[in-house]
Amino acid sequence: MNKVCSIFSQILKLFTREEFDHAVAQHKAERHARGFRCWSQFVAMLFCQLGRAQSLREICGGLAACEGKLRHLGVERGPKRSSLSYANEHRPWQLYQTVFEQLLQKCQQAVGRNQKFRFKNKLLSLDGSVIDLCATIFDWAQFRRSKGGVKLHLLLDHDGYLPKYAVIEPAKKVEVHVARTMKFEAGTIVVVDRGYTDYQWFVELTLAGVFFVIRQRWNAAYKVIERRPVPKNRNVLSDEVVLLGQGKYRIDVPMRRVVIWDPKTEKTFEFLTNHMSFAASTIAAIYRDRWQIESFFKALKQCLRVKTFVGTSANALKIQIWTALIAILILKYLKLKATFGWSLSNLVALLRQQLFVYRDLWSWLNCPFQPPPVLEGIHDQLVLAF
Repeated sequence: MNKVCSIFSQILKLFTREEFDHAVAQHKAERHARGFRCWSQFVAMLFCQLGRAQSLREICGGLAACEGKLRHLGVERGPKRSSLSYANEHRPWQLYQTVFEQLLQKCQQAVGRNQKFRFKNKLLSLDGSVIDLCATIFDWAQFRRSKGGVKLHLLLDHDGYLPKYAVIEPAKKVEVHVARTMKFEAGTIVVVDRGYTDYQWFVELTLAGVFFVIRQRWNAAYKVIERRPVPKNRNVLSDEVVLLGQGKYRIDVPMRRVVIWDPKTEKTFEFLTNHMSFAASTIAAIYRDRWQIESFFKALKQCLRVKTFVGTSANALKIQIWTALIAILILKYLKLKATFGWSLSNLVALLRQQLFVYRDLWSWLNCPFQPPPVLEGIHDQLVLAF
């Protein structure tokens, strides 16, 4: 009889213990550990995300109820609330960032190139999303007079729509200041919204060989130095080479301004870019695909635990957010490998019900509504002969 472990245990096999232990040693995360290992903490926090546990009590109680099945997870017993709370508050959140990067490499190997566009440039979307917090409980994250919050700055790779890089900063920090700290490879196309408008940053990207696409602000000042011919019947209203700014603030590096008419919304959209050779319709299509990062934030907040937190310290909050990013990488990886057409919301909902079921993970992913096969030898033992 083939020995099948729980689905949760098979998911955890995506993380090799050798790589995980190397990350623990790298960050010295178990320097003051007293019996409660980092792996047990990681399993508990991942259960918080995939099992949708609402509190420390639900995490510890849920794992304690599956005591006999925890050995398959590499855990001897369920954690105590005090131990898990202390670990989340004091163990470095950078450990979970490293685990995220390890898993990201495996996911990238399973992803092909984005087939929506013909160009070979790497396409990335950059955006930030505020996670609201209670100002009285999270007093270290005060955002406004009676409101707290942190902002998750995310870089989304359009090959597979995987989160490539993330930074968690106070909500009051300006988005473009975070963008300036990021380095991109030459030839990369970065898509951002109007909140990232910074002409000097545009010049720095251009000099580094990095392309950008952004919506132009309504009150932007510019000088037209060249008007390009526009194709007929393509909803392209204008295609111009411009100098941004005015007076002493005008920059000397030429940029491109494209104006598109959208017949669906009956609105005009103005884009700025430093890519001079793409068709105007391609520039518009690149920005339209930026909506994927908005969908990613929506899925992250609806499907995983990033709205309410099981700890109130900054370290505990970052651990929970990084665990949520790890969990969504797992879900993306399972979607890529499965032959069944999963939506992310359905996958996380049904996976929550199957976490501790003993059946093959990949068979269930491909045929989720088929009953599990009867294990040989089990039915004969349960027959009562009179």
